[in-house]
Order: sequence, then structure tokens, then C-alpha cells
Amino acid sequence: MTNPQRLKVILFLTILLVVAVFFYFDIGQYFSLEFFNQQRESIDAYQANHFWLSAAIYFLVYVIVFAFALPAGAILTLAGGALFGFWWGVLLVSFASSLGSLLAFLAARFLARDWVNKKFAGRLDAINRGIKKDGAFYLLTLRLVPVFPPALINLAMGLSSIKSWTFYWVSQLGMLAGTAVYINAGTELAKIDVDQGILSPGLITAFVLLGIFPLIAKQLLALLQRRRLYQPFKKPASFDHNLVVIGAGSGGLVSAYIAAIVKADVTLIEKHQMGGDCLNTGCVPSKALLRSAKIAHYIDRADEFGIKDASARVDFGAVMDRVQQAIKTIEPHDSIERYTELGVNCVTGEAKIISPYEVQVGDRILSTKNIIIATGGRPSVPMIKGIDLINYYTSDTIWNLHAQPAHLLVIGAGPIGCELAQAFHRLGSQVTLLSRGKHVLPKEDFDVSEQVLERFRKEGMEVALDHNPIEITQDDGAYEILADNVGVKRRYRFTHLLVATGRRANTESIGLENLGIALADDGTVAVDDYLRTTFPNIYAVGDVAGPYQFTHVASHQAWYAAVNALFCRFKSFKVDYSIIPWATFTDPEVARVGLSEREAEQLGIAFEVTKYSLDDLDRAIADGEASGFVKVITPKGKDRILGATIVGYHAGELINEFIATMKRGGRLNDILGTIHIYPTLGEANKFAAGEWKKARKPEKLLSYVQRFHRWSRS
Repeated sequence: MTNPQRLKVILFLTILLVVAVFFYFDIGQYFSLEFFNQQRESIDAYQANHFWLSAAIYFLVYVIVFAFALPAGAILTLAGGALFGFWWGVLLVSFASSLGSLLAFLAARFLARDWVNKKFAGRLDAINRGIKKDGAFYLLTLRLVPVFPPALINLAMGLSSIKSWTFYWVSQLGMLAGTAVYINAGTELAKIDVDQGILSPGLITAFVLLGIFPLIAKQLLALLQRRRLYQPFKKPASFDHNLVVIGAGSGGLVSAYIAAIVKADVTLIEKHQMGGDCLNTGCVPSKALLRSAKIAHYIDRADEFGIKDASARVDFGAVMDRVQQAIKTIEPHDSIERYTELGVNCVTGEAKIISPYEVQVGDRILSTKNIIIATGGRPSVPMIKGIDLINYYTSDTIWNLHAQPAHLLVIGAGPIGCELAQAFHRLGSQVTLLSRGKHVLPKEDFDVSEQVLERFRKEGMEVALDHNPIEITQDDGAYEILADNVGVKRRYRFTHLLVATGRRANTESIGLENLGIALADDGTVAVDDYLRTTFPNIYAVGDVAGPYQFTHVASHQAWYAAVNALFCRFKSFKVDYSIIPWATFTDPEVARVGLSEREAEQLGIAFEVTKYSLDDLDRAIADGEASGFVKVITPKGKDRILGATIVGYHAGELINEFIATMKRGGRLNDILGTIHIYPTLGEANKFAAGEWKKARKPEKLLSYVQRFHRWSRS
């Protein structure tokens, strides 16, 4: 046993001993109002002759009572007022209660904080963030509201991340008012009728006022901060609009749609294309391209399905035409015409926020009660020597290609890089996928990345991982990149370059810097749990706000931002990120919701992994897609779903059952008990749940059942 462990044992046993002695010998009888009244004369006489000694004894006893959470604090406080008067009583009790609380706080922290943080890792993150930001206010509120037992507050705060000094001075300040009320009552101790109880109507009224004081103080502070924030700007007497939305991507469209549905006057401003990245340069075109690539790949695999001599010539220009046709077909869903019919005022132009109440578009100035920033993001291009000398492509511009690249170099092995690299390879281009990272799809578990990498290499695609790009040069009409592979310089030739190294928020030229709207460390607009920016009437959603750069998350945020903006005077809603799913549409597809195995390890959660291989699934075998797996993360010994990852054929569809189950608080047993159609891919989810159940068979019980069956045959 180490010294810290030994000290913990000694301290824990000491606390148990003191508490046991207090109750076993009924020491509490000496801390009753009845006992005090009986001994009042002798106590008063001793105090009059030995003031300093009696004060020291009282102080020490009070510290012990608070430190060990003994049920005697209220009577001791009243006695302090009766014995020492108001001012001396307040002084002694204030410092003794704070010191005793600090000792209890430190004991809880020393004995249990490490264990609690390890046991409940992840679930305490939000609490600790709140304590770090507003811990002093939380503690002050708890101290001022007398319904919360001081011992419970000391324990809870000891397990949190609040600093010891902050705990002490806030406790001293927070308990001062309550101490004064009790001490004042103590000075009237002789007048209190024991039979009627300690809490007189006047005392109860005082505590009610103390209870609502923190709420009043917080509202006043917020009002003062708001007035100071908005002071430089003139508020219009009336507004042209309830809401102005900047950006007509997924987040902006949904925000405007919701506002129109609830009959608000809403204006939607877009400077480029309605539908944003998802329609024009992201989800829609990439999935159309992937579909063509998939068909080409199936023709290459025709022999596997008993179809002989199948062949096809890829017309790359026709493929890209089909991509554009898909965009045009979906375009009316996001068009100005449709949103105008819905009741949205659609404006084309570049928007600039010139005050918390005004947005300028060209020569027009729109006054509005609320603003939602939904300006999205754009591809991030790394600083590589020579990159500015060539005509490189990004996920925004690759759709302008109509001649097939002979050799495409893709820098970046995230979802966009992997999807497009595989698609171009299947359409006939030679492809090199180069990445600084050690794995493709680096945010996923290693077994997931390896499954995708294995498929890439099996299909003949060149993948260069752990390569740091140094310089791009041109030679004989072709390009060459020099990269550092763990100290070894390597060169790769290519004809076309696609940069897919992530995205960054579009925060420039919309007036944020003029208003002093804060940005987060990653360059996104800083927002709170309600999606409010520095100015409470200005919100941000989607890629410009983060933390997830997915179309469906932007739509999800848009509901919260629109409702909060329009109805915050009645109710505001914290955005819910508890269940965020996503999919990468490579082949095999990768879909996930909740925690990965790696994230669970980082959070220190005690978890188990259940895995079902799709090579055993009847429908996958029949379809010739028998590869991949379903992996589920659960707490140790429980079937609550912390996360699920599916790698394989139609993983993006299969994950929906896990999303729905987690959303309603369901468990693996719920999936296991649900009838799934045979033969379908969806059975994989049920079989994964069955694997969890099978691993926990009651072997001992089954041995008795086996004996019963043997007996029944005799």
C-alpha cells in the first residue's frame, strides 16, 4: 500500500470513528435547544468569566461539527448569537463554518475525486466545464439557498474541479447572510418557544428572500452586461423583420423555413447559390459521382455474379453531366421560388452585419430583431511550396472537370478525400491518395480504417500514409510532389491535384470583426449552448459554428437557433448533441453513432465491445457483399448502447436502427427482441445484439436445465 493510499484509509477511518462516537454516545443531546436552555445560566456565567477561552472552545467545536458533517450546526449557530451577541457571533460562526467546510471539501477531494472522475469519465465533462466557467456563481447560489445541506455542498464541490481558494472565499461570502439571520435569531433565543419550533415566520421569510436573491442578482448582472454590450448601437424604434438569415445552405434554409412556418417575417440572404455546399459542391454531386463509380465497379465484378464478357467504357464527360443533372433535379427543393412561396423574403447579394440590429445588402439596410449566421465553410488548403503555381482542385471546384484525369493525386485521407479518390479510381483514373496521417479516416477506430484501406489497395489504388508534403514541382508537362515519409524523401508524379484536407468556417467579410463577435480557436464563430454568439440576438449554425461539419447537424442546429431567436422571451432550448450520427460513403461504407472504441478508452469508460462479422450474414452473402462488421460499444456488463459503428454494404442505412434505439433510450435487448425481415441486411443489427447476449449465457443455470432434460428422458 502506497503512502497516499495509507493516508486515505486513516482519514476515512477517522471520519467513521468520529461519526460513530457522536451517534453511539448520543452526543447530539448536548446540541439541542432544550439542553442549552437548561444549562443557560452556567454557560453564561462561564462565558462572562472566560470570554476568550469560551470563544476559542466554541470556534473549535463549530469547526469539528462542520468538518465531520455532524447534525448540530443550526443549534450551535443560534447558541453563538445567544452567547456572544450579534457581531461576535457572526465573526466566530462565519470563519468557523468556512474553515470546517474547507476541511470537509479537502477530505472529499482527497478521498474520492480521482475515483469518481475515473468511474464517471465523460459524463462529468459538462459539469466540470460549467464549474470552470461559473463555479463561483454556482457555489454562491447553493450557499445562499438554505434548502441545500452544507455537508452535501461540501462533498459535491470537493468532487468537482473548483479551486480550493475559490471554494473558501465564496463559502465565506455565501454563508454570511444566512449566518447573520441565524445569529440574529440566536440573540432572541430566550424568547423562542421550544414547542413552536425554531423557524418562526420571520425567519422563514428571511430564508425565502435569501433563496431568490441569487436569481435576482444573476438577472440584474445579465441586464447590466447586455446594456453595456449594446450601448454603442442604436436600437430601432421598430424592426422590418423578426429574423434575417445569412446563407442559404442547409442551416440557413431550415432556419428560414421554420421562421416562415410560424408566421415570422424572415429574410434569407444568399450571395451565390441557393442550397449551399451540400446541393452544389458537396453531398449531392459526390453521391451522384459515387453511384456512377459503383456501377462501373459492378461491371468490373460481373464474373462474380455469373455474367460473362461484360465490359463498359466510362464516358467521363457523361458522368459529370449526370452529376450536374442530379443537382438540377434537386435544385427546385432549395430554390428562391419555393421559399418565396413558403413566405420567406429571398434576397440575392453579399450580406454584412453593421450592428446587432442591422444587416446591409448592397444599398439596402435591413433592420431585424434577430440574426442567424449560416455562411458555411470552404475547403482549407495547406501551405505547400509550389501549390500556388498549379491549377489544383478542391471539393468545391472538382465538379468543373469534364476531361478524365490520367493520374489524380488526392492529398487528405478524411471522408472527402477517401470518397473521391475511390470514385475516380473506379472510373478509370490512376489515383494516389497521400496523407500526413498514419490511417485513412483517422477519426474512426483502427479496425475500421484498416478495412477501408484493405479495400483501396485490393482495388489497386496507391495509398501513401505518413507522408508530409514538402514541395510540388512541374516536369515535362506533369507534376511531381516531394514528401517526407518518416525521414525518407519520396516523389510521386501526377497530372491533376485534388486537395481534401478539411474545411474552415466562412467568417470573413460579414462584419463580425466590427462588432467584436468572438471566434473559437478553430476559427468558427463561438456560440453558447443555445447557439448565441457574443450578442444574444445573433446566432450561428452549421459549418460556420461547428462543432460538427455535417448537413444534418446544420439542420438540427437550425431548429434550435430559429426557435430560440423567435421565442426566447418565453423559453430557450439548449442544442442537443447527445446522439450525432454520420457516414462516409466509401465502399465499404462506414457509419457511426455515439462513441467509438478509441473515444471510450480516452474517456476512461469501462466498456465492452461486441462485434458481428457481415461475412456470416445470409443477405450479404447472396448479394456478394459479405465483408465488414457491426461493432457496438456498451458499458461493462450492461446492454446500454454507448456507440455503434458499421462497416460494409449500406452501412449508412443500417446505422439508423441504432440511432433510433439510442434516441429513445433503448438497449441491445430491444433490438434483439424486434422482428427483422429475412433475408435483409438489417438482420446484422439483431445478430450483433445476439452476440452480446450469447456472451452472457447463464452457464450454471443451463447446466441445471441440461440435467432436467436428461432426467425427463429417463
